[in-house]
Amino acid sequence: MNTLPKLTGAKRVLVIGGGAAGLLAAGRAAELGAQVILLERMEAPGKKLLITGKGRCNITNTAPLKEFLAAFGPNGRFLYGAFHRFFRDQLLDFFRRRGVETESERGGRVFPVSHNAADVVNALVSHAREHGAEIRPNSRVRSIDRDSRGIRGVKLESGEFIPAEAVILAAGGASYPATGSAGDGFSLAEKAGHRINPLYPALVPLVIKEIGFAVACQGVALKNIRLTAFACEKASIPDITIEHDYGRGTGWEKPPPKVIESRFGEMLFTHFGIGGPITLLMSQAVARALDAGPVSVHIDLKPALSKKELDARLQREFAAYPRRQLPAILRELLPEKMVEVVAGISGIPLGRTAANFTAGDRRDLVKLLKGLAFEVRSTLPLGAAMVTAGGVELAEIDPKTMASKLVPGLYLAGEVLDLDADTGGFNLQAAFSTGWVAGEAAAKTASVDHA
Repeated sequence: MNTLPKLTGAKRVLVIGGGAAGLLAAGRAAELGAQVILLERMEAPGKKLLITGKGRCNITNTAPLKEFLAAFGPNGRFLYGAFHRFFRDQLLDFFRRRGVETESERGGRVFPVSHNAADVVNALVSHAREHGAEIRPNSRVRSIDRDSRGIRGVKLESGEFIPAEAVILAAGGASYPATGSAGDGFSLAEKAGHRINPLYPALVPLVIKEIGFAVACQGVALKNIRLTAFACEKASIPDITIEHDYGRGTGWEKPPPKVIESRFGEMLFTHFGIGGPITLLMSQAVARALDAGPVSVHIDLKPALSKKELDARLQREFAAYPRRQLPAILRELLPEKMVEVVAGISGIPLGRTAANFTAGDRRDLVKLLKGLAFEVRSTLPLGAAMVTAGGVELAEIDPKTMASKLVPGLYLAGEVLDLDADTGGFNLQAAFSTGWVAGEAAAKTASVDHA
């Protein structure tokens, strides 16, 4: 654990936002002797933390550093400095010393052994308070006040002005606004002079145009399938075989023409479209692609078989069961709830028996099973996303301290920054790491009176 001596002549640090980044920043700054006030717009801090990981709080991941950074795409390089100062081992030690034991699960996800996110929030709040940080709920910040020399303080919605030598902006993104993550951080940063890169929903389900199919298959979970997103209309999807995952963190970053991303794993049909793990992973890239033009998705229901191998399997089954009609044939290949709707879009008469299938019928069925396609209408809105993509331009932030390069005394941490990653604890680790570094740096700034 990185430790610094207590500071003397401490001045005031204000932390805007009581999420993962803000709570750890407040605790660290107070630990180093700063007078800290955390301003939380909700009635209590940690609201969003309480619902992460379905209430279990996936705090980090066991992935090696290189893979960890890759999960953030090109912007992951920015985190190298913060992770060098405070990474997974330091985080787990922090929680362990406060009675929160952890365990890793599939995919390297790390959770509290208690499976209770409240234990994480309580540890963060206790750490901040035991070092003297004041947590003020129901305190929404209207503006960050500055002059030519830097930070002067903040003004609250109530009209109260609170002077300070340093401000840490950790107000979160714009997803789950009911938890307090309502986009305030972006407007505050922009008013302070920072550029805000376009915001997109990330880790969010997709809405498809073929709503009737979605409704008919609502609740169907598909395992071991390949989902691929294409930058084109459904009719223009190229006839290609995808053998690798494409997208950030996959190791195969440059996909074939028109392919946006491709993932192997589990997905889910909803009443409006598609969700599930691999859909969420692809959603940020799809959201950005929709700004440029049409997007379609293509589900390979049998990725373990080539088209030739699947055709040979059908021929064997047709020979063994020549009287089977199309619905019975599909029951051997698909979940029951999908049989009727897939049969309906196949173009093959429902009563046609296996013995009467033509080579063309078989080819059409193979094509459908290897490429069930839909056109994407949109993602769900930003407020329904797990994470906000986009945010404060990283070139304007010092990656070693999280200090603003534009406003002396201003620090930024967490989801307000243009950083977002795949599911699995990566985003929370980034929030914790940037919060820790910002708190440490702000405490040092606040020890110098520049008034």
